[in-house]
Amino acid sequence: MFKIILKQHFAVFYTLRDIFARRKRLRDCFSTSPFDITFLALVIAILSIGLVMMFSASYIYAWYDKTASYDPYYYIKRQLIFAVIGVVLMIAVSFVKTDIFRDASGFIMLVAVLLLVYVLINPYEVLGKEEFKRWIQIPGTTITFQPSEIAKLALIMYLSFSMEKYHKLVEQKAWMIFPYAAIIIFICGLVYMENHVSGTLLIFGIGVAMLFFGGIKWQWFAVAGVVVAIAAVIFMFAADKILEGYAFERIRIWLKLLFGEELTTQEARGSGWQSLQSLYAIGSGGLFGLGFGNSKQKHMFLPEPQNDFVFAVVCEELGFIGALIIIVLFILLVARGFIIGLRAKTKFGALLAMGISFQVGLQAALNIAVVTSTVPNTGISLPFFSYGGTSLVMLLVEMGMILSVSRNGERKTGK
Repeated sequence: MFKIILKQHFAVFYTLRDIFARRKRLRDCFSTSPFDITFLALVIAILSIGLVMMFSASYIYAWYDKTASYDPYYYIKRQLIFAVIGVVLMIAVSFVKTDIFRDASGFIMLVAVLLLVYVLINPYEVLGKEEFKRWIQIPGTTITFQPSEIAKLALIMYLSFSMEKYHKLVEQKAWMIFPYAAIIIFICGLVYMENHVSGTLLIFGIGVAMLFFGGIKWQWFAVAGVVVAIAAVIFMFAADKILEGYAFERIRIWLKLLFGEELTTQEARGSGWQSLQSLYAIGSGGLFGLGFGNSKQKHMFLPEPQNDFVFAVVCEELGFIGALIIIVLFILLVARGFIIGLRAKTKFGALLAMGISFQVGLQAALNIAVVTSTVPNTGISLPFFSYGGTSLVMLLVEMGMILSVSRNGERKTGK
């Protein structure tokens, strides 16, 4: 068993050499078959709405922001540049055959782990967020990125590769969950050390979903449910000792809001400010909203509205109907991604498409839950809407991978 685990989880790092070794001609690496137009249309629709709403949410804040040079167009100009780059890369990646991604999965995982370690040693400190070690600055530029964004995709790719290659063992041997669980916990541990609790939960959720998609015996999920329930009870009684001060305070404020308790003046003006302003924005939007550009909470009430709480501005300006339409678009995007995965000719392609689709859906659901105070305030962005150039590019590359899976006649049915 030990020999199989070593072979399974370490030999994969040497498969990068096979990417071109197996292909004598460059055209063997690409596919020109038609891709799923419906999925592309949904991506472009959500991206377009996201850019428009991010601009509406950001221009007032940018007007008063010294780091934005008091330029109301600062955030949208940068986001548009990254959106164009991302769309170009999305189309380019869609031409790449999925077995290229399969062969590179181990290498991508190795790079992700190295970056997660590097950010702990040499993080880029963001003003006012010195306690977080989430960002790396690209040398010679002002561009920063979070290695956890790469880690999400790397985990999906690696688990897709391994669970395809060893699908018989996965389906027949109960002990196969242990090496996969070790990898997921290892990645989650590195992300948690960045003081990135929300990223840790997101990656853990993606990992568990991938195990389910890959065919791990369902009994393990029942055991996992019991373990999680026990951990939740322990957490409720020891959260102040387990979490950083800021995280525990957010949970405490959330619990008071959840049970209808009134916040003190200090809480309302401090750690509860962002959540309260978000709820005010959603409530004032009503059924049809105040109209595009007419949000009041973005006028320096809602902190950094272009980031994690952009959906609050969406609710205020477009109302319940507009917000519901956006939620439906996300549901359709995720559903279409799953359909593409279920139709894929290989298990790797199926797992890759479903894993990425699940990531987008889970991230959107958690962000909306945070904005509506359904769950505690965490730093999870809304895909295609929240400001962040490198994360947007990464997301569009992932959409390109799903489009690649959707192409027909790539190769013979895999394992």
